[in-house]
Amino acid sequence: MTPGTGNICRSVTVVGMTTKGHHPRRRFKLRRRLKPLQKASIGAEDRVVLKEDEGPAGDQKPTEISLSSPASDQSSENDTVLPSRLREVSLHVANLRTTTLSHGSVSIIGRRKEMEDTVRVELKFLEGRYDFFGVYDGHGGPQVAQACAKRLHEVVVDRAMMEYGKDRAEMIDWEEVMVRSFKGMDEEVAMAGTGAEEALRMVGSTAVVAVIGKDDVVVANCGDSRAVMSRGGVAVALSDDHKPGRPDELKRIEAAGGRVINWNGYRVLGVLATSRSIGDEFLKPFVISIPEVTVTKRTDSDEFLILASDGLWDVVSNEYACEVVRRCLSGRMRRRSRDTLTADNSASEAAKILAELAISRGSEDNISVIVVELNKPGFRS
Repeated sequence: MTPGTGNICRSVTVVGMTTKGHHPRRRFKLRRRLKPLQKASIGAEDRVVLKEDEGPAGDQKPTEISLSSPASDQSSENDTVLPSRLREVSLHVANLRTTTLSHGSVSIIGRRKEMEDTVRVELKFLEGRYDFFGVYDGHGGPQVAQACAKRLHEVVVDRAMMEYGKDRAEMIDWEEVMVRSFKGMDEEVAMAGTGAEEALRMVGSTAVVAVIGKDDVVVANCGDSRAVMSRGGVAVALSDDHKPGRPDELKRIEAAGGRVINWNGYRVLGVLATSRSIGDEFLKPFVISIPEVTVTKRTDSDEFLILASDGLWDVVSNEYACEVVRRCLSGRMRRRSRDTLTADNSASEAAKILAELAISRGSEDNISVIVVELNKPGFRS
């Protein structure tokens, strides 16, 4: 079946207010609150249908939002095909007792023939002081993304302990640690890509990771995955996509003797659509593994963090992604899923809704999303 034939129906439910003695005008007010978001953020291509039913004597049933999208039955023979024809690769759900409140993650094959994305979550990371979250978007094959998911967090720990030790963990220079860790990971991949594994020289992966402590949110990004925080109701990007057409990246590539060619979008040597990655030995020195690192002091107004591959960000804006997650965490939105896997908390529900929204908006890539709840409104964990 080619993309665009057949439909997958997915349902999301926005929970309204049900109050004893509820007046009909309250239902009208809820509809007015939802309508501007629908008009501003959801295009016609999403084919979103709002249905409202009224229960007995003043009770209001939740508003249902049905997302329809073209189906794709292309998958490898080892895939587990769910009713939605999406392969659920991972779903991590946990209640955290230290630096974060909860998290959920999802990674799906989408319309691609091969699954090249992966995610990693490590709680009580680095002597229990931090939690680690990573999204890895592979290209040319899944091997480098899988290697990063298996090893990068360990490399970060080794580097931090080597430089600072247990007694100085709170004094870590995160930019230095992350740059050296990504370089170390890249060197491990390069060593694996010799001899019998020569084909690995053509494989790479982007990486966006977050190390979250009680006081700081550290984000290291290498590639075109992205980290976005919601702070006081405002979407704040904590990373900047590494695209070959970005002026500073274009200048760097050309200074190294490379070229950026517009071949179905800007690409390094007409091949790779990201200008930084781990792996991709055949494109060095034009494609580098040096991450850009941000260290953000936490505040009481920090709500949640979203890490995702470009399968989401290519079709969903930072602002709308944050609005969807905000509604999920506040209990105003939920899916009505036919999947065999269900979400166990609101953060997981939010991650799955974002992935389904990306599919409904025509994303043609693998989609990986991690949602991390930082604070309840008005509280600091």
